[in-house]
Amino acid sequence: MRTFPDAPSPRQHASAQGAVVTEYGTLPEWDLSALYPAMDSEAFRADLAKAEAECTALADAYRGKLADLAAGPDAAIALGEAVKRYEAVEDLLGRLMSYAGLIYSGDTTDPARAKFYGDTQERLTAASSDLLFFGLELNRIDDAVLDGAMESQPLAHYRPWLEDLRKDKPYQLDDQIEKLFHEKSVSGRSAWNRLFDETIASLRFTVRGEELAIEPTLNKMQDPDESVRKDASDALAKTFRANLRTFALIINTLAKDKEISDRWRGFEDVADSRHLANRVEREVVEAMVSAVREAYPRLSHRYYALKAKWFGKDKLDHWDRNAPLPKVEQRTIPWNEARDTVLSAYSAFSPEMAGIARRFFDESWIDAPTRPGKAPGAFAHPTVPSAHPFVLLNYQGKPRDVMTLAHELGHGVHQVLAAPNGALMAPTPLTLAETASVFGEMLTFRRLLDQTTNPVQRKAMLASKVEDMINTVVRQIAFYSFERKVHLERRNGELTAEKLCELWMSVQAESLGPAIRMGEGYESFWTYIPHFIHSPFYVYAYAFGDCLVNSLYGVYERSSDGFVDRYFALLSAGGTKHYNELLAPFGLDAKDPAFWQIGLSMIERLIGELEAMENASA
Repeated sequence: MRTFPDAPSPRQHASAQGAVVTEYGTLPEWDLSALYPAMDSEAFRADLAKAEAECTALADAYRGKLADLAAGPDAAIALGEAVKRYEAVEDLLGRLMSYAGLIYSGDTTDPARAKFYGDTQERLTAASSDLLFFGLELNRIDDAVLDGAMESQPLAHYRPWLEDLRKDKPYQLDDQIEKLFHEKSVSGRSAWNRLFDETIASLRFTVRGEELAIEPTLNKMQDPDESVRKDASDALAKTFRANLRTFALIINTLAKDKEISDRWRGFEDVADSRHLANRVEREVVEAMVSAVREAYPRLSHRYYALKAKWFGKDKLDHWDRNAPLPKVEQRTIPWNEARDTVLSAYSAFSPEMAGIARRFFDESWIDAPTRPGKAPGAFAHPTVPSAHPFVLLNYQGKPRDVMTLAHELGHGVHQVLAAPNGALMAPTPLTLAETASVFGEMLTFRRLLDQTTNPVQRKAMLASKVEDMINTVVRQIAFYSFERKVHLERRNGELTAEKLCELWMSVQAESLGPAIRMGEGYESFWTYIPHFIHSPFYVYAYAFGDCLVNSLYGVYERSSDGFVDRYFALLSAGGTKHYNELLAPFGLDAKDPAFWQIGLSMIERLIGELEAMENASA
């Protein structure tokens, strides 16, 4: 997932169903009929009613009885059938909610879609409250008794899920409190998430007399003309400042909501619940964060000083941070070229991987054009194993858009390969969720670089890749540091908008270094980062994934024999194995402090190559 859209221009118009003709070519729109024909379809209504009935029926059949089943003579069969039935209900609930969420993301400003999404969420939250007992009761069964039952099929099939479920055991609450937390989420956390989404989608930014939504405005921050970049930055800052109170209220409320939940469950550190969800140890994350922060001077500080030199400046203004290099031809990349570039890179690594990715294009699993109200950025939604993933983009023909396509297709391939594990074991913890996406980017970048002989274009490609890696590693750890400061400060009371801006600027100064001048207005740029709202502390997963992939790619370069098979085994495992177990076949250990240096050293080598090119041309 990557961290928004304008009215159609005269050059963009509807074509055949499922596609939009733009200046970038014919962009596909997804076909959600694989889930349901329409919001008002009989199929959706029937499945919604079925899901509600199944939740009630499962509760009637098993609530208060799982311990007795575990102690019975046919425990493996009885519990196995119960878990299988529970999994089927989870798949159905996931299909319904995935459809509502994807429909909503297509236009978050449409009242009909918003109501559909909200109503669906309310009914499914109410229905699934009947399922809360299931995991809670399983975790109250004596470990030895459950271990014995897991020795035989069909329960043995679910051993990875059951053992993973046990990790939540110390933080479980009484059934009625769990039910209250669950049902209150609709009017609590979920409602504030929706307020953020609809606020962001409705914002407009005036750039040189043109009213734009956030995605095309952010896109102008990569314009070759510095004055355009500055005007876009000023427009963003003006609108963000006008809405600071709303964003400050949202983040304050959600931070307090999280503090209440963490306190009741007994989490010590503000990020411990995320570490648990990611199935990663706190000390591993802390080791990574420390390694990245220590590397700031060798990475971002060093690179931005070099980039300032290319621009003939002592310092770059914040709106120049992602600017294209001067005197380098900038061209718009047509959609078909972007597609072929990514698929050819995937195919060179593995024809099977390219074949899976091609299905996203051939079977309308991608929604690529920008539209009014469409969700910002990009994501790959796995939906449920009984269906298939969908990818959302906001394609605007930039080189980074090609890399975003490679990134999200990596997620999609991962999700397709993991789906056979079923609804309970297909989801991948965030520690590995970014592996395939970042690896897909690396494959695409390396293929393009190998085909580039022009030294000017090669330099531009290397610089763009370094910036992407800095944005993935350095920036995301800075985001994580910002979140930690916000959540720790929130324990002492509500934070003013000014305090939030102050905390933002402190981590930006540390991470970006002295070669970036952060001018007036930049202090409000924390407001639009969706991860702070939707998934607190999610951001470190990007750095984890990038460093992991750099290490994986190093293994691939040194010895490619058998690598593809091992890589596919890693992706196909889904959530059935711990990350350490999955990395072992590659000779990698994330608990080793040296592991993080492997990934960071690759970024350093690329910066060193750019410095060597600069010195050679001096």
